[in-house]
Amino acid sequence: MGERSLTVPVTESLRRIRQTSGVPLAFAGMVEGNARVTLDHFVGNATGSLDGLAVEVGHGLGGKVLHHNRPMAVNDYLETPQITHRYNDAIATEGIRGIAAAPVIVDSRMVAVLYGALRCDTKIDGRLLDVLTAQARNLEQEIAVSRALVEADARLAPEADALRDRMTIAYTKLRALARELGDDAMAGEIARITDVLLDGQAQQAENLMVQLTGREQDVLALAALGYSNPRIAAELGVAVDTVKGYMKAAMGKLDARTRLEAVVLARRLGALPT
Repeated sequence: MGERSLTVPVTESLRRIRQTSGVPLAFAGMVEGNARVTLDHFVGNATGSLDGLAVEVGHGLGGKVLHHNRPMAVNDYLETPQITHRYNDAIATEGIRGIAAAPVIVDSRMVAVLYGALRCDTKIDGRLLDVLTAQARNLEQEIAVSRALVEADARLAPEADALRDRMTIAYTKLRALARELGDDAMAGEIARITDVLLDGQAQQAENLMVQLTGREQDVLALAALGYSNPRIAAELGVAVDTVKGYMKAAMGKLDARTRLEAVVLARRLGALPT
């Protein structure tokens, strides 16, 4: 899960922090190389003074959380001796007094820090830290599950590509067989089978403004397998120039500049197996 894809789950976590704890401002920063936390997610009234602030490891509250790898809090940020005061100007502009922060850790690596901030003299109690910690744990699980799904998709991608190639070969051979048969009923049945290989998109393909001929579809199907024009010609039993003509016609209808683009567009339109 990349930093951009974390925006929604992080923002939802911040909303729950505000709703559950009642803090006027909740914010978060993404960890970069275990060296700093860049503040870039905010829920609540904010002046913008903290937006984009890079909190270095060991400095401020976030930098101390990054260093010690555990939730922490300070009741008077501007005066406490527990932290360095490199970021006092931004904190003062934001009108913040007390802050609590909790790390988000996935696969033994900190990926973010969640904050809850107060603008009054009320002391931070254990409840705010509990809320932050609970939301950090929820976010950790969400990120871990999302990463697992992405990794599973990556592992399955080669198998899916191989299956699609086998479907494309079957699709092309069945269409060739239908043309060679003298039995119209059998040819019709084969046509219905090839429609199934289009993943239920045959009707969609029929209703398109772009109408590819059967031969144009055959040429694109074989091109999708990486076949050269001579090999496509051999498979279809036609001349190479004929294949070139079909490909040129298909590319023109699809407004494609390359063979690959024509294949992609034909698949997207439901004219080839996906």
